[in-house]
Amino acid sequence: MKTLREIIVDAEKNKVAIGHFNISNLETLWGIFNAARKLNVPVIIGTSEGERDFVGVRQAVALVKSLREEFDYPVFLNADHTYSFERVKEAVDAGYDAVIFDGTKLPLAENIKITKQCVEYARSVNKHILVEGELGYIGTSSKLLDAIPEGAAVRDEMLTKPKEFSQFIKETGVDLAAPAVGNLHGMLKSGKNPNLNISRIQELRVAGGVPLVLHGGSGISDEDFKNAIAAGISIVHINTEIRVAYKSGVQMGIQENPDEIAPYKFIKEAVRAVEEVVEKRLKLFNNL
Repeated sequence: MKTLREIIVDAEKNKVAIGHFNISNLETLWGIFNAARKLNVPVIIGTSEGERDFVGVRQAVALVKSLREEFDYPVFLNADHTYSFERVKEAVDAGYDAVIFDGTKLPLAENIKITKQCVEYARSVNKHILVEGELGYIGTSSKLLDAIPEGAAVRDEMLTKPKEFSQFIKETGVDLAAPAVGNLHGMLKSGKNPNLNISRIQELRVAGGVPLVLHGGSGISDEDFKNAIAAGISIVHINTEIRVAYKSGVQMGIQENPDEIAPYKFIKEAVRAVEEVVEKRLKLFNNL
């Protein structure tokens, strides 16, 4: 089986993107995995700090590793949005395939310092662990939003700048990088999220020299996704859409079976709902 690094190289070569979907329970994991297997495409499972606290850091590793081994399938685990070196270390030590240090609220120098520390530690433990850095604040919560988060970089003058991006990557040594290119975490209740700046994505891919990751994928238009992937995005993160689908599925399962008390029976609708969303996104990201 190819490593995650090799799969990312292939994705960029083929002008497709790997779907990254977050979980906080087993049902969501099965929904994502079922969709990926149906389409025969690799997939990345993400857990944020809060999701790791709920699922368990080592438990998440065990779940994903069991699927990879049982089905001989390219499914990988990423420690999404991690805000301290200590918690990056925790994920690395537990056996995550990739980790992200999110220093977007820090001054550039501090972001570089801690990201570099994370890279050096991961390399010392396992050279195959990928480390992602972030430059450009896009909010923090994967939820339905009433308005754009305060300080989120959605205007052109606030987006990640190629010169700073180049400096950040050279000084940290990250394998992947996530910029602010008009994307934001969460979905606006009023409708579609802001448009992406496709030309900036192209500039950053050249300036940085490493594969790019698009965070905050929920709420982005299909056209923007296609153009962003063609411009240099190799991984796309989706979380809010899954949470919305899961909640709707749970509600439907309970409404249709009001007297049922066995969770595995009424929660099947949630698994199906997540699978439908993920399958749709994976088809788009992989030109299927």
